[in-house]
Amino acid sequence: MRHSLLLAALVGLLLMAACTPQTVVPPAKQASVYFQEGESFFEQGLYPDAIASWEKVRDSYYSPELNILAEMKIAEAYFLSEQYIEAAAAYEAFLKNHPEHTKVPDVLFQLGLCYINLMNGRDQDQSSTRQALAAFETLQQRFPQDRRKEEIQIYIDRCLNQLAANEVVVGEYYLKAKQYQAAINRLEGVFKKYPNYYDRAEVYYLLGQAYMLEGDKIKASDAFNALFNQFPHSEFILAAQKFIDKNY
Repeated sequence: MRHSLLLAALVGLLLMAACTPQTVVPPAKQASVYFQEGESFFEQGLYPDAIASWEKVRDSYYSPELNILAEMKIAEAYFLSEQYIEAAAAYEAFLKNHPEHTKVPDVLFQLGLCYINLMNGRDQDQSSTRQALAAFETLQQRFPQDRRKEEIQIYIDRCLNQLAANEVVVGEYYLKAKQYQAAINRLEGVFKKYPNYYDRAEVYYLLGQAYMLEGDKIKASDAFNALFNQFPHSEFILAAQKFIDKNY
């Protein structure tokens, strides 16, 4: 009797298990499916969703070629959504992981553009300017025949002018603080380090003041004469004449 009851209970449990709905785990999507999903999101301008899909591709190790393409697309999506810090990080990671890839010139160019978009005003920190300059100079040096070489030079010149302008700001600060020799050092340094700086008229104007107030009238005259002769229509001409009349 006891064995009959145990057998009946076992049969009942088996019947209950057979009737219980089984949870079916769907198969994981292939990386190629996630990639196409990302493409669809990207075309709709849904960049965060596109990035999320491509990150799954990148992390799947499905194939080296598809993974590399996903890395590029992630960086592009960050760039187009104006998340330049994240885009720069993605491009930097690509260069680190694939230093000899055929897409390196394009990545360096885009990296430079990221930092161009992160540049501050001339009176603020210039870290992004230096990083942009480094990217474009590396591109110019490694790939001198790149199809964008004229555009690359324009960006390099823009960065150099920005760094020079920052030096002028520092020089003007020292001038106002009556630290005339420090101002002279900074302003003379602009001509040495950035000989093609576009706003040299301002440098001559400030340098003339610094030399005059430091007591060196000869070098002050040289600076002001350079201003008058090279930039006769400069906005600083009148201010320079007034300063000379007052201090000479």
